[in-house]
Amino acid sequence: MLPTLGAHREVHHNGIRLWKDNSGKFSVEAKYVRAVGGKVYLQKPDSSVIFVTLSRLSQADQSWVRSASQPATDKPSPKKHFQPFAGNVKTLTDQNDLLVESNGMPSHPMMVGITSWQQQVPLPQPYTGNNAWRIPLHPVPAQTPLSAKTNFFRGAIALAVNGVPIFNPIKNDGRTDTFLAGELDKWGGHCGRADDYHYHIAPVHLEDVVGAGQPIAYALDGYPIYGYQHPGTTGFAPLDALNGHKDSTGNYHYHATQTYPYLNGGFYGQVTEQNGQVDPQPRGQPVRPALPPLRGAKITGFT
Repeated sequence: MLPTLGAHREVHHNGIRLWKDNSGKFSVEAKYVRAVGGKVYLQKPDSSVIFVTLSRLSQADQSWVRSASQPATDKPSPKKHFQPFAGNVKTLTDQNDLLVESNGMPSHPMMVGITSWQQQVPLPQPYTGNNAWRIPLHPVPAQTPLSAKTNFFRGAIALAVNGVPIFNPIKNDGRTDTFLAGELDKWGGHCGRADDYHYHIAPVHLEDVVGAGQPIAYALDGYPIYGYQHPGTTGFAPLDALNGHKDSTGNYHYHATQTYPYLNGGFYGQVTEQNGQVDPQPRGQPVRPALPPLRGAKITGFT
């Protein structure tokens, strides 16, 4: 029998596979979680997670794990795309993730242009240490991609390369488009209930810093988000329902659009959803109670 890690419980939404060992005497139905240090972690239907050494699996399963665990060819490192904002953003790496530390405050102006104000203001957030953002270095395609149209109405779904989180364009009521509702400033952002500044649409203005054709953000599944795609440009191809496609080398990425879903419309890659948001992710630290919306207010200046 394989040891059960009873204290490690997660809910993954990729599909269940039948896993077999190389002797043909053992099999188990489970979802793939990750492969680390020669061990393959699998989640059973009861949500318990077990592990098995990679070498014990059948040759077919070993090949599947290696394919799922390896980055696509010619895939650029996410770390370098945050470097233009090194004054405000710090990046570290471990075996599986790029860790991004920031205070969530952009260098551009904020709040101007909001016509539906929540009475929140931008305050620095401690996205550092154990509360840093995590971007998978080796994203794995999900067997069942999840749409942001029906999921992830809480928390962030992406992180801009300036260290500012990006939330679902649809607010947490599951129906209101924040852009169309006038809740966003000229840069596509506003403040949440913790006075945490974040975007709700793709921050294409960051191309002024990083350059056209460079990622402006990373979805929390590890795939990059680029600016607008223009017909006739090299590599043009229609976008799928998640606002993404593969390039000529087989690497998947998302694009910004001027209409919904504006950025990644869900997750092509594996993520964990818990309580309506991607898990784990950093938490904002409020210093005061949240206030109700101020109807009829328009922000014309902010200092």
